[in-house]
Amino acid sequence: MEAEFFLWGSLGFGLDKFAPELADGGPSPIGVRIAKLSPLIRDVIAQFGFQEVGHVRAIKNTIAGFPRPLLNLSRESFAAVMNDAFGHPLEPPFDPYANDINYLLASYVIPYVGLTGYVGANPKLQSPTAKRLIAGLLGVESGQDAVLRTLLYERGRENVEPYGIMVTEFTNRISELRNKLGRHGIKDEGLKVKREVGAEESIRGNILAGRDEYSLAYDRTPEEILRIVYGSRQENKPVSLPEAIEALTKGNPKFAEDGMVGCYGDSQDCEENFKSSISPLTGLNTAVHELSGVGRAIIRNLL
Repeated sequence: MEAEFFLWGSLGFGLDKFAPELADGGPSPIGVRIAKLSPLIRDVIAQFGFQEVGHVRAIKNTIAGFPRPLLNLSRESFAAVMNDAFGHPLEPPFDPYANDINYLLASYVIPYVGLTGYVGANPKLQSPTAKRLIAGLLGVESGQDAVLRTLLYERGRENVEPYGIMVTEFTNRISELRNKLGRHGIKDEGLKVKREVGAEESIRGNILAGRDEYSLAYDRTPEEILRIVYGSRQENKPVSLPEAIEALTKGNPKFAEDGMVGCYGDSQDCEENFKSSISPLTGLNTAVHELSGVGRAIIRNLL
């Protein structure tokens, strides 16, 4: 994901052009494009992109690789994340490719999740080779995250236009969303926190996120990572209706079937959220539940 997002955002092309062998025959990303960036930010993001190519190569050379999954890096996908972060639709929809600040905020969504995953995985590794790989990846990923947070911190009091919301508030909302999706407490912090949450309970600035009184890196389990990346709070439900439709148009019925399974689960989750009261959406949830089953059956005929 990071290799494609950073390469496309800075240079206008991805693995298919630069290192097609690393895609391993997987489908091209959806909706990704070159961003409108200043020379400095374009240079930084291009460096990140090439670093991520190296990471993919290192992983494939060390452990069994897999084909590139279908990645939705469209404006609509990032707009949906920001809408979830604020709890309502932003108008106009957030465009990650519009300018420096928007692209940096979209980038804020990505590397930190992998960083916490590497921290969480490290104690469980047995092989010296795997430990060396994770240590190497973690060093660069944490550096990327630090650069992104620094660039955003420098712009922290600027408003993200046309919303009139400060950059720091965007980072706080994104971090809160990741905590909610991960379902395992606070493991993410924005650029401004309450003084009692800051380092040594002495400062509100939070250019690097660290847990408890030791300011150590947060860790996440693989299940937590999947819940956040899928945006579903479920580790086994990767996609939903928009991705399913896109997958069908690109000739990927298996991914579309996964989307129908996601819709099926979404309707169940929605209904369960009302378990302490009467759900006003039972009829709609039932319809989505049943239609998802029908859609899945139709798609399976294409496999």
